[in-house]
Amino acid sequence: MSLELVFDYLLSPAFFHGAVLTLLITIVSLFFGIIVGLIIALLQETELRAVKAATLVYLWLFRGTPVLFQIIFIYNVLPGFGIRLSAILSAVLALSLNEGAYMAEILRSGLHAVKKGQRTAGLALGMTRASVMRFVVMPQAARIVLPAVGNQMIGMLKTSALVSVVAVEELLLVANQTASANFRYFEALSAAGIYYLALTTIFMIFQSILERSLDPKRGRRGSVRKPLSLIAPKSEIQ
Repeated sequence: MSLELVFDYLLSPAFFHGAVLTLLITIVSLFFGIIVGLIIALLQETELRAVKAATLVYLWLFRGTPVLFQIIFIYNVLPGFGIRLSAILSAVLALSLNEGAYMAEILRSGLHAVKKGQRTAGLALGMTRASVMRFVVMPQAARIVLPAVGNQMIGMLKTSALVSVVAVEELLLVANQTASANFRYFEALSAAGIYYLALTTIFMIFQSILERSLDPKRGRRGSVRKPLSLIAPKSEIQ
């Protein structure tokens, strides 16, 4: 065990590049996963049976097979149909489609949590259905699904390690390749673990900031304190 070697790995360009690539794959896959999930969640609200059936097949397919299988399938099978993607694009595509299946259920539950009476009230005020969805439903649904989305974000960070199977030089693959050269697995994997913990901590802090900013009680407390300070001097309030 060598703490100096762990420190050297932490500062090495290879590990830093692997950590940056891991973060990039996570963010991009999560972004497109949320978009796909939102589209699927909205399509499930339609009355067209063919569209509903297509969304159910998509959910059944990507929730019923392992992520590793999907990555390997897209990377190795699509070229047989004339679709050639790089390892990174194949990994992002597989992770995005897989994440979209789970995000669809999370977002659908958030949309259903908003009472239908609020949508009816918005339509009664002359708002279009798109405006009701954008200004009434979506802000409330975002606050409801944020904890679940935060968990998926952290889970995506760890799931991204699977893309090493198609030779994407993310953090775990860099650690394994480094350790296989000198058999110092403890030091290499410890450095990779520290990077993972640091990235996870950043995501958790970001999630906490978003939850506080979307907390409706925070705005109410601020709105209550302000009128009191305007009505009477501080000495009278105390």
